[in-house]
Amino acid sequence: MEENLKIPAHVALILDGNGRWAKKRGLPRQLGHKKGCETVEQIVEDAARLGIRYLTVYGFSTENWKRPAEEVGALMQLFRYYAKRLLKIAKANNVRVRMIGERSRFAPDIVEGIDSLERETKDNTGLTFVIAVNYGGRDELTRAVRKLAADCCAGKLEPSAITEQVVNSYLDTADIPDPDLLIRTSGEIRLSNYLLWQLAYSEIYITDCLWPDFNRDELIKAIEQFNQRDRRFGGVKA
Repeated sequence: MEENLKIPAHVALILDGNGRWAKKRGLPRQLGHKKGCETVEQIVEDAARLGIRYLTVYGFSTENWKRPAEEVGALMQLFRYYAKRLLKIAKANNVRVRMIGERSRFAPDIVEGIDSLERETKDNTGLTFVIAVNYGGRDELTRAVRKLAADCCAGKLEPSAITEQVVNSYLDTADIPDPDLLIRTSGEIRLSNYLLWQLAYSEIYITDCLWPDFNRDELIKAIEQFNQRDRRFGGVKA
């Protein structure tokens, strides 16, 4: 029964299958992305009600810029539209919104929208909804190494003092616990440069369900599977 489930504190999602969902229905890819955004809205509410403390989604990767210009442009317009909707949803559900990734490449109005979402929800105490935008795990690690190197050169940090905890403190997710569970939709079995440091000990759940079809029942299935895992860290059961 659902009430007996151990709810993971942090769930990470790779939202895969928007394009395939649209293609199956003879629709433009943009409509698949639109439906995918609507699914995100609902899953944020579902996750908050289930008691998940952190939900991180892969919104737009550093590699997504390589997509056709028309598709990238459509994604940017969707982001502008749903940033405003997300603010209403966040306020209604006591959700705090965080963005990770390198946001400076976006248009100024999109950056302002991101800043506004974070600013206006920072005091909310419920679910923390983390959106990875212009994010890539290797890019995050590269940026962290640059900051580390600069601090070492400036004498702020001795190389011998660098530990895993220090490295973690330079990441975009420094104040966010690592995911307990990663869910990837559409049946693909790869990390796609997502949270490479943070997913080191996460349980991974793959479903053939395309992201626009993902719902509360699918989320519960993933959590049920998570509950069946024998969580071990270095040979010690969690």
